[in-house]
Amino acid sequence: MSRVAKAPVKVPSGVEVQVTGQDVAVKGPKGTMGWTVHKTVSVAFEDGVVRVTPEGDRPEHWAMAGTTRALINNMVVGVSTGFERKLTLVGVGYRAQAKGQVLNLALGYSHPIDYPVPEGIEIETPAATEIVVKGSDKQRVGQVAAEIRGLRPPEPYKGKGVRYADEYVVRKEAKKK
Repeated sequence: MSRVAKAPVKVPSGVEVQVTGQDVAVKGPKGTMGWTVHKTVSVAFEDGVVRVTPEGDRPEHWAMAGTTRALINNMVVGVSTGFERKLTLVGVGYRAQAKGQVLNLALGYSHPIDYPVPEGIEIETPAATEIVVKGSDKQRVGQVAAEIRGLRPPEPYKGKGVRYADEYVVRKEAKKK
């Protein structure tokens, strides 16, 4: 049985939740999100709390109920406070600059890289070697951060590249003579 599914989702003030059949819609100050719940799960919203229950008692139903509860909680948190992921650039001459809906990156290649920012995502560059990806959808924020990191992943010998702010790169020892 899923312990996650048993915990209710508390909805903060300023956030509206609508449950119609298998569709869940969440509206808040940072935007609106919707999702269709799997048929093995039922969702109820009452007294400012969202409760998720499985339709059966099989392990797959409990697993789907836990997943549904986590996704609804991410939607509530996303439309109320939002999510952010920080990236750092490590390397001589590596820099980033946000220009409207384009992120301009110099990552040691012979050409600069222009990364188009997807809709619903906001990118800031507080310093030349820092990138902050913000948005209300946790999955999209993580995907955009992973795509930016994938343009020049950190290498194990000098540690140069784009990495998450909380990422630790295990360094290898160079070849000996």
